[in-house]
Amino acid sequence: MTEQTFTAPLETLRKRIQEATQRLLGDTIGISDADWNRPSLLPGWSRAHVAAHLASNADALARLITEAVDGEQSRLYPDEGLRAEGIERGSSMTGLELQICLDTSAGRLERAMDAVEDWSAPVELLGRQLALAQVPMARLSEIIVHHLDLDCGFDVGRLDSASARWLLQWATSRHAQDADLPGLRLESTSGLTGDLGAAADRHIVTGSDAALWGWLMGRTGADDLDGADGPAPALRS
Repeated sequence: MTEQTFTAPLETLRKRIQEATQRLLGDTIGISDADWNRPSLLPGWSRAHVAAHLASNADALARLITEAVDGEQSRLYPDEGLRAEGIERGSSMTGLELQICLDTSAGRLERAMDAVEDWSAPVELLGRQLALAQVPMARLSEIIVHHLDLDCGFDVGRLDSASARWLLQWATSRHAQDADLPGLRLESTSGLTGDLGAAADRHIVTGSDAALWGWLMGRTGADDLDGADGPAPALRS
């Protein structure tokens, strides 16, 4: 049985993906070859590594969608070794080559989504059985979190309110029962609430959707939050 974890108007969500992609490309076009090789905010990865991963993710999701449309299922990354090798090769590209890869891989993913007629088809994503309708949100999360990792002027303050809310909902739905997390209750100023971790006792953290999401992902500090006295959970996107 597939698990429904997140709902949003699909066409609006796809438009947000397109907008986030164009915002990313608009920021990365100004990165020089030398700056592509500088460290990103992800330990051990340059900016070029992050871009290569984002392009690889778009292609992997496009393949996942195409196979689901054909009635097949596979893992997002069937061979982790080959995935790592591909990212490493991509990290040696020039800035222009990386820009082209980011753009063309995003286009391939868009075309794969255009071909979907049944968004309820099952896929294996993020270690869980989910409906195909969950894939666009997974992509939006990847684009935005790694745009932050590129450290090229983008911050959570540039998120529109709908995207910030969806990102927070997506993160909390993915990690609601994660036994490795401390018990947290998130209370957003937008009215959204969510629990993380399996502990019965929950520590309350409050703030805006964007500030809560950025902190949960380990990408922003706790200055704009109340109750975030411990380290950020640093969730996977």
